[in-house]
Amino acid sequence: MPLQPVNFKPGINKESTSYAAEGGWFDGNLVRFNKGYAEKIGGWEKYSLASYEGTGRKLHNWVNLAGTKLLGLGTRFKLYIQEGATFNDVTPLRSTTAAGDVTFADGGVGSNIVTVTDTSHGAAANDFVTFSGAASLGGLITAAVLNHNYQIASIVSVNAYTVLATDASGNSVTANSSDINNGGGSTVGKYEITTGLDIFVAGTGWSVDAWGDSTWGSTSSLGANNQLRLWSMDNFGEDLIANPRAGSIYYWDNSDGLSARAVPLSSLSGANLTPTKGLQVIVSDVDRHVLVLGADPISNTTGLRTGSIDPLLIAFSDQENAAEWEPKSTNTAGSLRCSAGSEIVGGLRARQETLIWTDVALYSLQFIGTPLTFGLNLINEGVTLIGPNCAVNTPVGIFWMDRKGFYAYTGTVKNIKCTVKSYVYDDFNQSQAYQFFGFLNKEFDEVGWFYCSSSSTVIDRYVTYNYVENSWAIGQMSRTAWLDEGISVNPIAAGKDSSTAYLYSHEVGNDDDGSPMESVYIQSGDFDIGDGEDFQFIRRMIPDIDFNGTGGSSQAIDAVLKVRNYPGDSLATEQTTSFTGSTTKIDMRARGRQAALRYQSSGAGVGFKLGQTRLDVQPNGKR
Repeated sequence: MPLQPVNFKPGINKESTSYAAEGGWFDGNLVRFNKGYAEKIGGWEKYSLASYEGTGRKLHNWVNLAGTKLLGLGTRFKLYIQEGATFNDVTPLRSTTAAGDVTFADGGVGSNIVTVTDTSHGAAANDFVTFSGAASLGGLITAAVLNHNYQIASIVSVNAYTVLATDASGNSVTANSSDINNGGGSTVGKYEITTGLDIFVAGTGWSVDAWGDSTWGSTSSLGANNQLRLWSMDNFGEDLIANPRAGSIYYWDNSDGLSARAVPLSSLSGANLTPTKGLQVIVSDVDRHVLVLGADPISNTTGLRTGSIDPLLIAFSDQENAAEWEPKSTNTAGSLRCSAGSEIVGGLRARQETLIWTDVALYSLQFIGTPLTFGLNLINEGVTLIGPNCAVNTPVGIFWMDRKGFYAYTGTVKNIKCTVKSYVYDDFNQSQAYQFFGFLNKEFDEVGWFYCSSSSTVIDRYVTYNYVENSWAIGQMSRTAWLDEGISVNPIAAGKDSSTAYLYSHEVGNDDDGSPMESVYIQSGDFDIGDGEDFQFIRRMIPDIDFNGTGGSSQAIDAVLKVRNYPGDSLATEQTTSFTGSTTKIDMRARGRQAALRYQSSGAGVGFKLGQTRLDVQPNGKR
C-alpha cells in the first residue's frame, strides 16, 4: 500500500473524545497553529535583569514628548515607571508624619526585628513606609539601616508595627546590643497607599487575610485594600493616570521626573470635584475625556463627592482637562449611569467608542458632543465579562471571555464556537476569575486568556484563538499581565522566576529564559482505516518537519506512535523515535484498530513546524 498523507485539521479539539476527534489534534502544550500547521511557540527571556515587588497585574506603555519610551507597571504592592532597565517606584503616598512622630526599638541581641511606634499609623501588614531623618539606634542598627523603604512585617497594635532591619543591599542586619530605642527626634515616616490582596476573596472582613477589616464576622465595604490588587492605567498625553481597583485615582506628571511619586487627582492645580474612588480609569479616544467607571457620585445635599463608590456610575472629566469634573454649561464634564446589573466589571477603549461590561450586560459609550457629551447605549443584555481584564482589542474586533463562553464584537455581539470550551470551563477556578486576563499576539493572529485551573489559586494555564484561521490551542504557563508588541519590539509579560518577579520578552528564541521549555507536545486524535473495522499495521513514517530553532543541526524531536483496539482502551505507546532535520524515514512496527501520533520536544534551541506527515499503513485483518 502506498504512503498515505496524514493531514490533521488545525486547532485542538477537546469537545468530545480522542476517538471522536479523528482527523484533528486532540491535545497539546506550548504549540500554536500558524498557516494551518502546528508549530512550537516562541521562547522568552527576561526583559531586564531588574526585579520588582509584588505580582505584576497591569502593563501600559507610551512615549513622552521627548521620544522616551515609558512603561507603567502596577503590582500588588507598587506602582512603577520603567525607563530603560530601571524600575522607578512612583507609588503614591497616603500620609506623611510630622518629624519625631516615629520612634524605634530593636528586638535585642541577634534580632533583626525593629518595632516602630507611630500613634494611629493606619498601616496593615505588607504595606510600605520610607523613613528619613532617623538617628542610629547604636551598634549595627545605624541611621543608614533605618533610613530607607521598608515593608511592614507585622502589626503589633494600632500604634505599633514591626519591620525587619536590612542594609541598602537588602541584607539582614541584627542588633549587637540590647534595649536600644528611639532613633532620634526628627524621624519622618512616609506611608505608601495600602496594599491589596494577591488572591481574590469574595467577602472580606475581620477574619480574612493577615489583619482583616472591620469587626469580627463582618463583610467589608468595597475598597482597594480588601480587593485583589488590580490596576487600570492610561496615559493622558505624556502623563499617566492610574487607579487601583476600588481605590483613589492618581496622576503621575512626566515633567516632574522619574523620582516623583504619583499624586491624587484631587491635588492637581485647579482640581474640582474629582472622583475620590473608582473601579477603572480610561482616557477616551480622540475627544480626550478621562473616564472613571464606578466613580463616587456628587451628593445632591453637599455638592461634594460622597467618597462611596457607585458601581454603575460613569463619570467623565471636562474635555482635555483631567482636573475639572464639575458639570457646567461651560464644559463637557458629567456622568451617566448603567441601568442593567449591579456593578461595572470592566471597560475597554475601542474604535470611536468605549465598551463597558456590567455583570449582566454590554454597553457602548460614544462621544456625541455638546450638550450631552456622551451617549450610553445598551448593546446586549445577557453577556458579561468574567474578569475586569478579560476583554482584548484586536485588528479584527473586540474579543472577551464571559462566564460561560467566548465572544466577539464587531458592531454586533457574536458567540465564538470554541473547540476547547469544556476543557477550559469544566476545569477552572471560578472564584479567582478576577485574576484572569486577556492578551493579544497579533504577529500570529492570536487572542488568548490566561486563567487558573480548578486546583490552582494562581494563573497556570492559557487558551488561545487564531481569529484568522478559526483554530484554538491550549497550554500551561504562568503569567499575570501582558502587553503586545508595538512600542516594545516583542510582547512583554509579567511573571516570576521562583519567587522573584520579572518582566519577560516573548517570541524570543526557542527556550524558557535560557533553559529548555518543559513538556512541549501535540497529539492527534485517533485515526483508523475502514472506520476501525480492520486492524492497521503501521510500518513506516516519512516526517515532514521544518526545524527553525537556534539549535542548528542538533535540533531533535520525538515521534510517538500510540495504539488501542477499542475507544474504551487506554492508548499504549508502541514506539518512540527521535529524529532530526536529516532524518529521511522512521521504521515502525505498530498494530491496532486506532492509532494516535504525538510529537514532543525537550531540547534547548529547538523550534519546529509540522508539515504533511506520510505513513505506510496496511490493513492487518479483523483480529
